[in-house]
Amino acid sequence: MKTKNILKGLLVLGSVALLIPSCTNLDEELYGRLTPDSFFQNEEEAVSSVAGAYNYFARMFQAGGDGWRSAEYGTDELMCPGRSNGGWLDENVNQMMRHEVVPFNDRLNGLWNCIFPGIGLDNSLIETFEASPLKEQLKGVIAEVRALRAYQYYYAMDCFGNVPICTDARISTTNLPATSPRADVFKFVVEEFKAAIADLPSVKDVDASYYPRFTKESAQAALAFVYLNGEVYSGTAYWKEVVDLCDAIINTGAFALEERVGDCFRADMEGKTKEVITAISVDKSKGVDGNQFILYAQHATDQQKYNLPFAPACGYCFDDTALNRYEEGDERLELLEYGPQFYLDGTPIMDPDHAGQQLVLTTIKDFIAAENKEGYRVLKYTPIGASFAGSDGNNDYIVERYSHVLLMKAEALVRLGQNLDTALDLVNQVRNRSELDDWTLSELTLENIERERANEFIWEGKRRPDMIRFGSYFNSTWSYKKTVTPEWRGIYPIPGQQISANPNLKQNPNYN
Repeated sequence: MKTKNILKGLLVLGSVALLIPSCTNLDEELYGRLTPDSFFQNEEEAVSSVAGAYNYFARMFQAGGDGWRSAEYGTDELMCPGRSNGGWLDENVNQMMRHEVVPFNDRLNGLWNCIFPGIGLDNSLIETFEASPLKEQLKGVIAEVRALRAYQYYYAMDCFGNVPICTDARISTTNLPATSPRADVFKFVVEEFKAAIADLPSVKDVDASYYPRFTKESAQAALAFVYLNGEVYSGTAYWKEVVDLCDAIINTGAFALEERVGDCFRADMEGKTKEVITAISVDKSKGVDGNQFILYAQHATDQQKYNLPFAPACGYCFDDTALNRYEEGDERLELLEYGPQFYLDGTPIMDPDHAGQQLVLTTIKDFIAAENKEGYRVLKYTPIGASFAGSDGNNDYIVERYSHVLLMKAEALVRLGQNLDTALDLVNQVRNRSELDDWTLSELTLENIERERANEFIWEGKRRPDMIRFGSYFNSTWSYKKTVTPEWRGIYPIPGQQISANPNLKQNPNYN
């Protein structure tokens, strides 16, 4: 957040199942040593305090953390093979990519610890605000934090299914939180988003200085996606609710597609693009972690191509499975690096591992010892126009875009079998932006909608829930996943480390 962060020194504590592992005082732990008298004296201080909650939320989108990559591993669009130089090989990652995860998986434990400490801080802030004499003035701020907490519980529900619902800032170690069924967590997330929507300001009622805080439309877009997957989470479909929420966003008239998809991810477009609904501000000078997608994903030769102060580490990539979904002429292909590589002036880039040869990025041939040229790269967070502190770029993380609202409404209408002409127009708006021809009604199928979503949102954290909703997560195979997956693997196991710390947690079915 581009606000003064007054949470320095805040102790984020909690039960051993919901907290930072270094905590040792377990008689009655608090998520924050805050009181209405000592924490803030006015609304401005209260607003500033929410910066810490946004920082925790950002962990779900950082390239180097277990949040974003755990939400993408196991799909057909993100892989991280071991390299021939010995780098990157990680059996914890391989388990996720093969759909063979076991409870004691360090990446999953990292994902858990990415989510729940933030929930603990949210609980502490909400309790403090609710007890404040300024409570009535803080309705919008309370709604912000409730939306942040709902978002984080959504990620917990999506990844782990059955998780504890805890809204207390103080947890006794003699009464640690127990697991709640996924359907109950879904109900909680829905109600929290609804409560936040009621009190958050609309994008129509705030000025540019409010960016990038949550608006009413941020919460509506998030809830629409929760509802889009509602049948997976609860057994009941919510297609009409998806349409209604998307209409509420569309009818503001505040959002529009940018001329090019890549414009949404440019550092020089922050706070200016009408397509971005929700973003997380990245500003290293203000203590907010930088954007490291370039570091983790790109080939080392991009250091010279973009005059970077570091050499990218050649990690995350994808292969022909995702590349072959794109149609010839799709402008979104310009956001991907594949095939022969060139400098910005058109000069061929030479392969440092093959003297005298041009660098040609190929599909992945060896998942254990891949050459550095193997694997294609996604370059949505362009380094052009960005600044870097070491390997940290200043491109804001993009959480939600208007194109997603259009495609969510289109899918929901198709599933309802209603207003198909409207659904077709919504999809064609997105396709036309990428220089693609209109679909006809006969092409408006769920299979095609899944493909269009995959092409539009590659590496934006939506592919795993999409594949589960459409069924392709289970019944499709690709280069790394060779067999059909049983549906119980649609949720991950509760990390064994967390169950060891809190015996009230119950392991998910088939993982014992």
